Amino acid sequence: MSQLISKWNYPTTVRFGAGRIKELPEVLEATGIKNPLFVTDPGLARLPVVASTLKILDDGKVPHGVFSDVKPNPVEANLIAGIAVFKEGKHDGVIAFGGGSALDLGKLIAFQAGQTRPVWDFEDVGDWWTRADSDVIAPIIAVPTTAGTGSEVGRAGVITNEETHTKKVIFHPKLLPAIVIADPELSVGMPGFITAGTGMDALAHCLEAYCAPGYHPMADGIAVEGMRLVFENLPKAYANGKDLTARAHMMSAAAMGATAFQKGLGAIHSLSHPIGAIYDTHHGMTNAVFMPYVLAFNRDAVEERIARLANYIGIKGGFDGFTKAVLKLRKELKVPHTLPGLIKDLDMNRKQKELIADMAIVDPTAGGNPVKLTKKAALRLLDEAIEG
Repeated sequence: MSQLISKWNYPTTVRFGAGRIKELPEVLEATGIKNPLFVTDPGLARLPVVASTLKILDDGKVPHGVFSDVKPNPVEANLIAGIAVFKEGKHDGVIAFGGGSALDLGKLIAFQAGQTRPVWDFEDVGDWWTRADSDVIAPIIAVPTTAGTGSEVGRAGVITNEETHTKKVIFHPKLLPAIVIADPELSVGMPGFITAGTGMDALAHCLEAYCAPGYHPMADGIAVEGMRLVFENLPKAYANGKDLTARAHMMSAAAMGATAFQKGLGAIHSLSHPIGAIYDTHHGMTNAVFMPYVLAFNRDAVEERIARLANYIGIKGGFDGFTKAVLKLRKELKVPHTLPGLIKDLDMNRKQKELIADMAIVDPTAGGNPVKLTKKAALRLLDEAIEG
């Protein structure tokens, strides 16, 4: 019984369903936000989905500001600029609208705007989160438009330190949005590349959470069902972006992955993070490239669990059958099989590989891998992902 000790946390209120974005003014009122800062990314800011959402605020006579200076892998400069706009507009809350980048940065703006210490002091290390002044953290409404990161139900945000080229996970319980609006209609316009990458991110979250050591049967159950939803619906959403049912199931799977990974992540993410920080790659697509290589690396520790998973999903052949299903899914979604297929003109010398391996083994997600990720192992996985 000594091993059956754990700490469990579950997400916030989620208003799920097509058309629920119309409830945004009501949601703001429920959380006491009177003058929100609407945070999104520059690509979305130019699309009708943002214009129609801002019109909902205008029609509801809700004063608001807009900030969209968000890189695909947000950096501190984006955060500083966002905080300046937040303070100048005297905003009292944030609407984080978009994919993982906008959601993470929006959450971090709300969190950091009132702090006196640098954001790096709140990295997800030990109890560093207790350094923050909880009373000055602004409330957050999260509205995902992709189905991948699950940041809408997470208590952390990822930001890149440009000086060290490292991704840092900033954690605080109040980074969890007060209310989420999960409206699959908002994801209909997602390009195929983004649908594939974000969907594979959701799969990576569920898979690594399920394989992580530790006792968390609720997270395991959520992860397993999340993976079933991905395998059944991601190809449909990719083939037909207007398939609202598939979009809805993928939006659920994304939130499920982020709920499950409180149990842990692993080497897929710890290798993907430095690659994303250095080469500015799409996070979910980078996860997708590393997935089969890490799966094979972990085989001895997870083979039995993966066999149970495959049986539940309806995949024959146990571990090997599941691996083949992952490879088949990647091929359907046009995921590159190697890093050179993802990163154009990739030229990675030994020194660069050493740097990436060093970053990977100290990444916060590395500790959740079911097989210890040593530098030697990280270098081997990196070579496999380069050579195929």
